Amino acid sequence: MRLRWLLVLALLPTALLQGCTLSHAQIRHADTLIAQTTPHQLDCTRADHCAEPSPLLQAADTALAASTPEQPQHVVTLLDDSEAAIVARINLIRAARHTIDVQTYIWDQDDLGKLMLDELIRAAQRGVQVRILADQLFSFSDPVLLDRLARVHTNFQIKLYNPTFHNAHTPPLEFAAGIVCCFMRFNQRMHNKVIVIDEAIGITGGRNYQNRYFDWDDDFDYVDRDVMVGGPAAQAMAASFDQFWRHKRAVALTHLRDVNRQIRRDQQPPSRWEAQYDQPARVARVQQEAQDPDWLQSQLLDASLLTTGQVDFYSDLPAKTEDPSKRNALEFTHHLMRMVAGAKSEVLLQTPYLVMSRRAQKIFERLRQKTPPPRIVVSTNSLASTDAFAVYALSYKHRKRYLKNYGFEIYELKPRAVSAVAANARSSLEWIDSAPVEEPIQAAAEAGDSAPGQRVFDAGGGTVAGGNNAAAHLPGTERHSLLGSKGNRPAPLTSAGRRFGLHAKSIVVDDYFAMVGSHNFDPRSDHYNTEAGVIVYDRRFANRLRQSILRDTQPENAWVIAPRHAAVPLLTDLNEVIGDVSEKLPIFDLWPFRYATSYQLKPGCGPLRPDDPAFFRCYQPVGDFPEVALSPKLIYTRLITAFGAGVKGIL
Repeated sequence: MRLRWLLVLALLPTALLQGCTLSHAQIRHADTLIAQTTPHQLDCTRADHCAEPSPLLQAADTALAASTPEQPQHVVTLLDDSEAAIVARINLIRAARHTIDVQTYIWDQDDLGKLMLDELIRAAQRGVQVRILADQLFSFSDPVLLDRLARVHTNFQIKLYNPTFHNAHTPPLEFAAGIVCCFMRFNQRMHNKVIVIDEAIGITGGRNYQNRYFDWDDDFDYVDRDVMVGGPAAQAMAASFDQFWRHKRAVALTHLRDVNRQIRRDQQPPSRWEAQYDQPARVARVQQEAQDPDWLQSQLLDASLLTTGQVDFYSDLPAKTEDPSKRNALEFTHHLMRMVAGAKSEVLLQTPYLVMSRRAQKIFERLRQKTPPPRIVVSTNSLASTDAFAVYALSYKHRKRYLKNYGFEIYELKPRAVSAVAANARSSLEWIDSAPVEEPIQAAAEAGDSAPGQRVFDAGGGTVAGGNNAAAHLPGTERHSLLGSKGNRPAPLTSAGRRFGLHAKSIVVDDYFAMVGSHNFDPRSDHYNTEAGVIVYDRRFANRLRQSILRDTQPENAWVIAPRHAAVPLLTDLNEVIGDVSEKLPIFDLWPFRYATSYQLKPGCGPLRPDDPAFFRCYQPVGDFPEVALSPKLIYTRLITAFGAGVKGIL
């Protein structure tokens, strides 16, 4: 307790200093400068603001025209492929006639972030009203950039959500002060990811605006997923965005202390916006595909577009961040829980962070008691594939509970899953040169079979131990918790090469209900972050999503988590008793021999479920943390398993 108060006193001057708000005169001065120096002339004089034709927007318009309140009609497209996900966004932005609203948790200044900004600015310059709402903690932290964006065009507006001490940039000392002085508010973030075009069609899901969410990072990319919906659900997206935009936590740039100061310091109008890219050939390729009717037809319309009836968009209200106990603010979270609680035959859950909230635990306990209980398949990250090792440590702590009490079948993604390597090859620069997909797939398969004792490699392929050290790019990351840090490296591996981590958040219930969104089914998503997603009531869509999730659980893509084989029954029983006692301890959970471990399919065998009597004949154990090298990250994981139970609620 004394240490806490000493920390409070040490950081109090910073908190008080940074907590001072701007005066009305300072805000008016910045607003006046923006009005005087911001271009307002348009690049287009046509009534439709020179919108380009789009089969995607046209399909949405058709669905809206055919919809009635009693019989809604929607067009729905599952965006598993990252190339299709970015091309669809570009195509819709260029097709916008009136409005574009974008809501996100992360907006980085890499190629993907700059490309999206460039397309949106061009839309504003031709007459479209563009609004961007980004969570402050992980977006647009440069006041100089925000000064420029504030004056790029009168049709272009940005707000930051829940800024720390009324600033765009949060240095480490302010980060610590925010935790100490205003923990609840600082810890509650806007996790929604939505883009809506003309209130007719929208995209939501797991992807933020950063290279790694679209297979553009050279070191570490995410397996992620969006859904594109045209029809009445897109109108609900637009209404939800407007609620957040008008909320008091959505702060205009001139009301941010560091941005306001920069605007008043720089009174000259900025030069016209021009984006500079690290990989211009890759950017040019997706821009060309976005206006190629044949590409759009084959990759988006023919491949995955469905016409269906009921589709619901749900979002927690911004009021959720005022008081986590306000039940009416948790609309999406509650509906998601009810959907899972009603399962009869099967639940497929894909989440990057397998840390269950108390309510989720109770739901799965009740499902386990049904006769017969529904099958519960969970696709999640391994320690080798995640960049959130603190979260993984607590998932690892409760493996026995997940397997025995809830009946989970757990599949942990391999860092070089074959399906992820193939998808990445289609989005990489090498694809421009027609490099065959089979080569990276074969490389991934070979890397997955590498034995312990090899050289240790970091996320960028540089040697960490046992060889020559190489400087590697430090990738950014979605900070899932306050214990993480932007740029947190995944654990070093025993083999080199680009790795992949799971970031998709999806659920399929009984082959009928299917959800794609931002909700991780964890305590943060339940109680703190605002979340959004789409629920589609269509068996065809549910089956496509089901097959996508199951693909990530196949032996070439994931390890199976299963109980240790009882080779010596007495010792196994004794180990289980000691492990049970250790797991129940909030601290000092130090027993190293856990109830379950990771398994790999043996050559010549076919995939089996862990409860199959032949499982142990066809699967071999590969250790608790396969492919992870001995490193500080591995030690930290063990320590958090032993001592970190108290921070579960904010991970």
